[in-house]
Amino acid sequence: MLIVPEREIADLMTREAAFSAVEQVFASMAAGDAYNFPVVREAIGHEDALYGFKGGFDRAGLTLGLKAGGYWPHNLEKRGMINHQSTVFLFDPDTGKAKAMVGGNLLTALRTAAASSVSIRHLAREDAKVIGMVGAGHQATFQLRAALEQRDFDKVIGWNLHPEMLPNLEKVAAEAGLPFEAVELEGMRAADVIISITSSFDAILMEEHVAPGTHIACMGTDTKGKQEVAPALLAKAAVFTDEVSQSVSIGEAQHAVAQGLIREADIAQLGAVINGAHPGRRSAEEITLFDGTGVGLQDLAVAAAVVDLAVEKGIAIEVDF
Repeated sequence: MLIVPEREIADLMTREAAFSAVEQVFASMAAGDAYNFPVVREAIGHEDALYGFKGGFDRAGLTLGLKAGGYWPHNLEKRGMINHQSTVFLFDPDTGKAKAMVGGNLLTALRTAAASSVSIRHLAREDAKVIGMVGAGHQATFQLRAALEQRDFDKVIGWNLHPEMLPNLEKVAAEAGLPFEAVELEGMRAADVIISITSSFDAILMEEHVAPGTHIACMGTDTKGKQEVAPALLAKAAVFTDEVSQSVSIGEAQHAVAQGLIREADIAQLGAVINGAHPGRRSAEEITLFDGTGVGLQDLAVAAAVVDLAVEKGIAIEVDF
């Protein structure tokens, strides 16, 4: 079995490689060549943690495995380590033998950012100029860096429940040579693209906060009960997702579907847009919304790419398992 430690990931996986891996797996899912297993996601009753498993099988890429991990909300304050903790396990689909174990913390941030940036590439207006960020935590910086590569943005605006964290976004904007402005939620109407990346269980972004023609990437809701945007906003938008079954069960759409505002049949796969089976955005005035629930196949795709690179560079650790 091969081991690729967390410390090696930063030198192996680029944003471009993560984007390519995630875009390809979305397309494979929509084509029926890859599928995800049911998600296990539970509060364990210790440290307020959420823990679970995401897995799947990609027939096209012959990638089989799972990611184990979750969210420990007190890690940063108590231990000086990030709150999201995970590990990816890959198996040989021909034999079932354990093939690789890969550090999943940075990979999770990169693949989540790649997913929203794929949605921006395929759904945002070409003339989008202002990007808005709802959330300014650890993963928000990855989201913003990836998103800025998808359009010729000229300004970044941001809101966070704890405003003292907004300099995280301002620093990324400065790296890209762009101005940054802290706004109230009403100020998000100036944004052409909005990314929400929080751990909220209550709607933050409301219908009145979003202007016509906006693309919204909802990236924080991945558990039953979580919520970042008002259900009425999904009813007003063309809704896309990574995995429809997850969208209606643990994603942002769970609330709109429960309230009867949209149906499961109203939700399209982003992969269908990538494949050309769905037209995607239909007009400059249409609001598009990507419900990024985070599928196991994303993790497997980026982890498999990392293993190949680690072997190529001679830094994968081989153990007799």
